[in-house]
Amino acid sequence: MTEKEIKIDFQEYKSIDELNQEDKELAQAAISAMQGSYAPYSHFNVGAAVRIENGDIVKGANQENAAFPSGLCAERTAMFAAGAAYPDKAMTSIALTGGVMGRICATPATPCGACRQVMAQYQAKAGKKMSVIMIGKDKIWKFHSVDDILPLIFDSI
Repeated sequence: MTEKEIKIDFQEYKSIDELNQEDKELAQAAISAMQGSYAPYSHFNVGAAVRIENGDIVKGANQENAAFPSGLCAERTAMFAAGAAYPDKAMTSIALTGGVMGRICATPATPCGACRQVMAQYQAKAGKKMSVIMIGKDKIWKFHSVDDILPLIFDSI
């Protein structure tokens, strides 16, 4: 037997103002995207924003439905919209935030496993890393690549 270790590096910021201009713009887009959230059951609003390699930003918000699990996470609404609008362009970064009743949670909201796998698929399609920014009121986490939040990506097909 050989014991192995997975190490994850990321940056933690105290506020959105510490981010570089490009990341700050994306984070602000994710925060504004929360306004499009439809969460009548969980009351947990999530906003996401994806930056395309040409600099454009596509936003998404979680959408719930009484016919569970027919809703969709903010990250996937943003990525699917970006993939449909820019099929030949890479997604270079994604930012997300979550909160209750429009107030951002103190700690960053983290994407579900399905969203992480979709991020991994778009990263693989582009052949380049996609950074991931998770925004909380009291701290922000930035990961250099989807591999950092999904280290054992499903790619066996």
